[in-house]
Amino acid sequence: MVDTGARTPRERYRAHVRAEIRERAWEQITAAGASALSLNAIARQMGMSGAALYRYWAGRDELITDLVREAYRSLADTFRAASESGAGPAALAHALRGWALEDPQRYFLVYGTPVPGYHAPDDITLIASEIMTILLDACAALSPDGTATPFDTHVEAHRAWADGHPAPPEALRRALAFWTRLHGVLSLELAGHFTGMGFDPALMFAAELADLSAH
Repeated sequence: MVDTGARTPRERYRAHVRAEIRERAWEQITAAGASALSLNAIARQMGMSGAALYRYWAGRDELITDLVREAYRSLADTFRAASESGAGPAALAHALRGWALEDPQRYFLVYGTPVPGYHAPDDITLIASEIMTILLDACAALSPDGTATPFDTHVEAHRAWADGHPAPPEALRRALAFWTRLHGVLSLELAGHFTGMGFDPALMFAAELADLSAH
């Protein structure tokens, strides 16, 4: 939904057009992937000239950046909300899967095959780092046996990470194992590779999470 509060008619019109362009972009990505995104094709769908559409975005890469930024920001906010539950990495795991299943194309835009010729700006990397920081904090709050450590230990680990020092080795190991293995299961599930295998992907994901929590 477009926020039209306290805007001039021209600003409201521009916001609506940009929202429709984004919607058309997601339709193209869903149909053929981000590498096939074409501003000229979107312009034709909307009955605009290519030149007119380029007044709203300077080019394909700028539009992709906007969509990628929104996706990463959405996941960062989802992770932050999950981390507040105090349930540790398990809460983040379930939040990640729920976020991915809600919109698989959004997931693949940021964690799928890179778009040829596209390079994300630095602020995208900062949001991605924010996501990993939340995960590292959750992992740093666990003892070697996977249980929660005392609050003061968690605070100490968090401050060390926030001050720019390397994360505790065990926390880093847990975070990397969590990130790579759960993304592997999610990517296969969302791409349909488990279809016809006769098992529930949710149970597969839960078993992988249980195994990660035990080591």
